[in-house]
Amino acid sequence: MKVPFNDLYGQYLTIKPQIDAAMDRVMKESAFIKGPLVDSFEKEYAVWNEAKNFIGCANGTDAIEMALKASGIGPGDEVIVPANTWISTAEAVTSVGARVVFVDNHPRLYTIDVSKIEDKITPKTKAIIAVHLYGLPAELDEIQRIAKKHGLSLFEDCAQSHGARYKGKMVGTFGKASTFSFFPGKNLGAYGDAGGIACDEDDLAQRLRQLGNHGRTGKFDHAFEGRNSRLDGLQAAVLSAKLPFLKDWTESRRRLAGLYSHRLSGVSAVQLPETPAHSSHVFHLYVVQVNNRDQVREALEKRGIQTGIQYPIALPFVEAYKYLGHSPSEFPVAHAAMGRLMSLPIFPEMKEEQVDYVSASLKEVL
Repeated sequence: MKVPFNDLYGQYLTIKPQIDAAMDRVMKESAFIKGPLVDSFEKEYAVWNEAKNFIGCANGTDAIEMALKASGIGPGDEVIVPANTWISTAEAVTSVGARVVFVDNHPRLYTIDVSKIEDKITPKTKAIIAVHLYGLPAELDEIQRIAKKHGLSLFEDCAQSHGARYKGKMVGTFGKASTFSFFPGKNLGAYGDAGGIACDEDDLAQRLRQLGNHGRTGKFDHAFEGRNSRLDGLQAAVLSAKLPFLKDWTESRRRLAGLYSHRLSGVSAVQLPETPAHSSHVFHLYVVQVNNRDQVREALEKRGIQTGIQYPIALPFVEAYKYLGHSPSEFPVAHAAMGRLMSLPIFPEMKEEQVDYVSASLKEVL
């Protein structure tokens, strides 16, 4: 049996009429840059994510950088970021001139270890970025408490967590600003790069809209030097067509994750993902830990099963951050997990028999 890691073409076939109609409208209206389709998606996603304002932009990395810059984060500042996440979270900090400060991850939840945050706070610390990794919300109550105590801004990186909730409240509604990626493989994915930012403050929303559109106040007038980071009409149309299906896709991911956890329960050689009772996981990824990870992946590949690694090198140890001089002893959890993390296939259209095959194959390989 062949089991892909994801199946975007299979998803397209299930909603082909809606996607084709959306693309056709873009062509007929020549609505390629900003315009009514972008406006519509921004309003739709704001409602869906229970946010007051939502601003589209070119990609999820720009979203983080713009949120920081529009909030006044810059040279001389420090921003706390989890050690295990995609580099966008950290490189956005550096891009605005601030210094990234890494904190180790929780050994079972993979999100930032809240018990270690305060040790990294200095007089230069201005913000914390909470990453809702793999689809699980970070422990937001404690992060909010720490941020308030030290006068820090909280930003949420929701790139992998569309629709997740923490204590009943939608992620992306806790911080000063929250950022989203609509990369094709995300739970809500475009057919190219796309991103966005949610926030409650109207003044901040206005700055973000101007920042991503050359600082414009009119067609040929500019309040400040901005940048070109706009959500294009084609991606907005695709996302609007997909959005009504996201709730069902999320429930499918949860059901499949439950099947995995049931099939693999009791297998001591596998560390399964955990979800605190107060959080709702959307399972962008189903991540396990195993010994001899690379050999296990190779054996599964021979059985037709694709797997992934998120992420093979924790950020403090990648070449880009060598200048910070970090050692494994500073981030023992993130470092120990680097050779053990493995993502099993999970996507809404996946069949139960595929989960059974992957689970049985993994147990046999181990």
